[in-house]
Amino acid sequence: MPLPPLRAVLFDKDGTLFDFAASWAGWMDGVIDTLSEGDTACAEALARALQFDRAARAFAPSSPVIAGTLDESADLIRPHLPAHRVAGLERYLIDSSADAQMVPPLPLAPLLEGLRARGLVLGVATNDAEASAHQHLRAAGISGFFDHVLGYDSGYTPKPAPDMLLGFAARAGLSPQSVAMVGDSTHDLRAGRAAGMVCIGVLTGLADEATLAPHADLVLPDIGHLPDHLA
Repeated sequence: MPLPPLRAVLFDKDGTLFDFAASWAGWMDGVIDTLSEGDTACAEALARALQFDRAARAFAPSSPVIAGTLDESADLIRPHLPAHRVAGLERYLIDSSADAQMVPPLPLAPLLEGLRARGLVLGVATNDAEASAHQHLRAAGISGFFDHVLGYDSGYTPKPAPDMLLGFAARAGLSPQSVAMVGDSTHDLRAGRAAGMVCIGVLTGLADEATLAPHADLVLPDIGHLPDHLA
């Protein structure tokens, strides 16, 4: 289906610009190893709290890590850590996540270049930290395509609240109705709906089409299909 005329596209990062499982499973396994310090019971408790299957190196679709913030992940695992590991936990998660190797689901630069050539303003709204988002975009060679990059620590209430999305629209000087929010989770789409934006789901996260469709105007296999639906 063609979308209404748009002036901007706002992307989620993890699961949208980058394949979620391919990008984050290795990082999560390493975090659990580091924090558990060889204590098997501790490692198992952390994995359960984060709904991460270490044997399969896979997140459960309901894992709070998928759409939550790093602060929320820290709150989940803090009760399972020895006292000496609790101090600085949030900083450790932010610093280590910034070094995670992101895996795009397709070549991103040609796609983003084509969207910019249509005159679209591009942005990122992620529940990751803003500094980590910038680092991941630079490492992928695509940071220059985005006019605004917002994280959970950029001064807005994180998704599923619409605040971050409305903040992007305000910074871009656009009405929310002229912006498409593209994401892989119901957090993204609920935020987009509350902001009054066009909502587009993609299947490069862990949610399936049946989960996303009730909250989306359109569900695509990945963001590479987006140009086919632009007016």
